Amino acid sequence: MTSSNPPFTIERRMNDLRFRTVALASRERLAPNYVRVRLEGEDLAGFESPGADDHMRLFFPAEIPDTVEELRAAPSREYTPLFWGDGWLEVEFAVHGGEGVAAPWAATAPLGARIGVGGPRGSAVLTGTPGSWMLVGDETAIPAIRRFAARIDEAPARIVIEVRTREDEITIDAPVDVEWLHRGDASSGSALIAFLESLRAEDAVGEHPFVFIAAEQAIVKPGRALLERWGVDTAQAVVKGYWKRGEAEYHAPH
Repeated sequence: MTSSNPPFTIERRMNDLRFRTVALASRERLAPNYVRVRLEGEDLAGFESPGADDHMRLFFPAEIPDTVEELRAAPSREYTPLFWGDGWLEVEFAVHGGEGVAAPWAATAPLGARIGVGGPRGSAVLTGTPGSWMLVGDETAIPAIRRFAARIDEAPARIVIEVRTREDEITIDAPVDVEWLHRGDASSGSALIAFLESLRAEDAVGEHPFVFIAAEQAIVKPGRALLERWGVDTAQAVVKGYWKRGEAEYHAPH
């Protein structure tokens, strides 16, 4: 599974940090608790997100301030850019519970509502072609999983996503069927942790795998243990907590 000459690398790079003002142009509810929004604005000219796992920060001020410093003081949350083009950007939100600032905005803000976008500041850019793929996450990781899945060709792959119930499953464009895990009323990440802990060395998805695991912070320890069982170098994988229970301002590592 490992090699002194792996067929891919993950390059860490810093991007030019820019702050932009955008407006809500449309909203699509993909599941009862999951929405995709389209943001538009001239400030999005030149927007780039070179890494599938990128994080940008969305700022939710009561009204757009005059300075970047004031914008950065507004409540904010991190999200992965999904699709973008000339003057537009699409982002997906898990909105169950409607808590905090971002989920209610994504679910209910009127069209034309304006927010700020900062970043992505840093990227982990996958170059080359993995021999196989293992993509694992909860609702918050779906945009990154979508972007990675778009790169899978004919290589062996598994995509495993935890959601609360069957009605929370959404369509993922991928060359393999998504394996959905339902946690019900159990703690977020509990089904994923049980799944990861059940995997043995002989369950490796294939040779030279790229492994991506992201969910609530508790996923990190069992995720790293899986890398060890599979003999995967941590430099050939991304294992991170996208959020931390009880910490609204948690910053996922870049």
